[in-house]
Amino acid sequence: MKIAVLGGDGFCGWPSSLHLSASGHEVTIVDNLVRRRADDELGVQSLTPIEPLDVRVAVWKEVSGRIIDVVDLDLAHDYDGLLSMLDDVRPEVVVHFAEQRSAPYSMKSPAHKRYTADNNINATHNLLAAIVQSGRDVHLVHLGTMGVYGYESVPLDLPEGYLTVSYPDNNGVMRDREILYPTRPGSVYHLTKSMDQLMFQFYAQNDGVRITDLHQGIVWGTQTAETEQDVRLINRFDYDGDYGTVLNRFLVQAAIGYPLTVHGSGGQTRAFININDSIECIRLAVESGDEVGNRVRVMNQMTETHKVADLAELVADKVGAQIDHQVNPRAEADENALTVRNDRLLGLGLDPVRLDSDRLTAEIDLGKHYAHRIDMSRIPCRSYWNRDRQSAAEE
Repeated sequence: MKIAVLGGDGFCGWPSSLHLSASGHEVTIVDNLVRRRADDELGVQSLTPIEPLDVRVAVWKEVSGRIIDVVDLDLAHDYDGLLSMLDDVRPEVVVHFAEQRSAPYSMKSPAHKRYTADNNINATHNLLAAIVQSGRDVHLVHLGTMGVYGYESVPLDLPEGYLTVSYPDNNGVMRDREILYPTRPGSVYHLTKSMDQLMFQFYAQNDGVRITDLHQGIVWGTQTAETEQDVRLINRFDYDGDYGTVLNRFLVQAAIGYPLTVHGSGGQTRAFININDSIECIRLAVESGDEVGNRVRVMNQMTETHKVADLAELVADKVGAQIDHQVNPRAEADENALTVRNDRLLGLGLDPVRLDSDRLTAEIDLGKHYAHRIDMSRIPCRSYWNRDRQSAAEE
């Protein structure tokens, strides 16, 4: 298939683009390199050295014989360019990674909140409107987040997107209705993903746009079979307090002997998925688009759940690291329970990579190899959810 990968230069977008290309699809990356500019803004670099995008795709052609085209486009603000891209590329599938993906970054300041809302909501709505205007039957595959569900302790397995509720009508007769599972976003980033859901629901029912919304857990690991083929294809590895995901941060901290930073009690339960499973889920979603009609297909893209404190203990046991409990910058409960259904992706053939795999050690080794690139002043998270959280940290 012809596939446009929006945000294809990023942490999930780059390995997904390579995996789709290696699987025989014709891939075009659409990106304006804003994620690289965020590194400049924050004064931090990826643990791993990242080649320019034109070098990356040239190397991929060299090692695989396959071509990945590149389009420079600001999805949120260049609507005419977006329409032209759809007309020129004529994709059968659009994979949408082109959103600011960090919860801490989205809470750094009013400016960061406004940027995240502007970029994410405009990008998604522009894409939906352009697909309709183009008249093309495009399957939209969107990378969402498990965070839209919130992190309450609910005595049920979180369903895949939908919930059936019962209520009495005016005559006292019980009625059943299927609704989107109620969202409880924990940051402006999660808020924009919650709003994405409503836009998807509208355009699916109003215009028949075929949409798969993947609610992804926290990604751990960084490298895949494709990115490991040449050092110039290496994926980015974020370890800083804004963009580093919790387990990847632990792995880098363990590699350099830095105490593992656990925020609060560590009793927060989160859903996780390895980067190799993430890109495989994208492929499975892309290749099963015929199953999608005018009802948004929601799939929980995760493989296991763990408490943060348990993850820290797991990593500490492997390398003998110390654990440092710090004030939690997020406004959230100290503990929660979480169980999740992921039947759809398992049904499509996903064979999960578990946390007890050799991949964990391989990522620690990668951290040791590039330890000279680490700026330890960037490790702590300094984005606070509100004044109370900031005051608690300062005390």
